[in-house]
Amino acid sequence: MNGIDQAVKSMEPITLEEMDGVKLLNRIDTKYLTDEKTLVGLLADAQKAGYRALEAEGAKISPYNSIYYDTPELRMFLDHHNRRLVRQKVRTRVYVNSGDAYLEIKRKNNHGRTKKKRTGIPVSELQDFKADANATDYLARHSAFTADMLSPVLSTEFDRITLVNPDRTERLTIDTALHFTNFRTGKKASLENAVIIELKQDGHAASQMKGILLDHRVKPVRVSKYCIAVTLTDRAVKSNRFKVKVRAIEKTINQKIKVI
Repeated sequence: MNGIDQAVKSMEPITLEEMDGVKLLNRIDTKYLTDEKTLVGLLADAQKAGYRALEAEGAKISPYNSIYYDTPELRMFLDHHNRRLVRQKVRTRVYVNSGDAYLEIKRKNNHGRTKKKRTGIPVSELQDFKADANATDYLARHSAFTADMLSPVLSTEFDRITLVNPDRTERLTIDTALHFTNFRTGKKASLENAVIIELKQDGHAASQMKGILLDHRVKPVRVSKYCIAVTLTDRAVKSNRFKVKVRAIEKTINQKIKVI
């Protein structure tokens, strides 16, 4: 058992039912980048501050598998790269421990707010939901894209820890062991011991976690797993802006990211 496993195991659990009561009506999302060694100390301080870890299917560390869809010319990737304010991402996701699978649509508006909608699908449809009338209709109603415009681009696999503060005014998702596979190029990459953290907080409440992150010198960063993964695994795509993010990750983990 590594340091992360030990640190999370010792935290008080919170159930999915209790998590449903954490309503962040004026939500602000901030991402952070660090490494696994720093994460161990961060988790210890979070425990002292009373943060609880989501426990689902008997586990506090949950494996996720997401498949991102895009157009042949990677319009969604390029919209993000070109700083288009209004943009979308479409993915399927399976929560490995429970087997629950969804088609998810993430939409960002011109005020910087992100909203996510999702509908359940069978696990067998992760890489192809076009024959599912309910899923294709849902996509057409909630997205600027239709199913026949899209195909799978990238698989992302990672382990997630979710923390909630005692006042239930913020949630923290912590993603480790990130691995990517590009279906179109056949290339694979791993972020090694990099950790991507996302703080979701009520804008009206003070954040104790921000102080903990600052104590560990973990700074905010704008990073998209999909965009980083495509940048690493597809050399033909326009990605100059994201290459800076890749270098920041390599500096954080103190090693070069390998692509095979």
